[in-house]
Amino acid sequence: MARVRFIGPEPVTVPELGGREIQPDQVVEVPDARFGGYVCQKAKWEPVEEPGSKKTAAKSAAKEA
Repeated sequence: MARVRFIGPEPVTVPELGGREIQPDQVVEVPDARFGGYVCQKAKWEPVEEPGSKKTAAKSAAKEA
């Protein structure tokens, strides 16, 4: 799951996230496949963790060990 931060000025309800109300400056997890749909709305969302980031970090740590 990817993570994005809501940077809009007022809370919003996001049907795709189960109808949850998202507050300004709140970080939420979104499906990797939908990450682009959020971050393309630059006035409302900003990326926090791109799709695959955790997997890549875990693989890197395993290789170093």
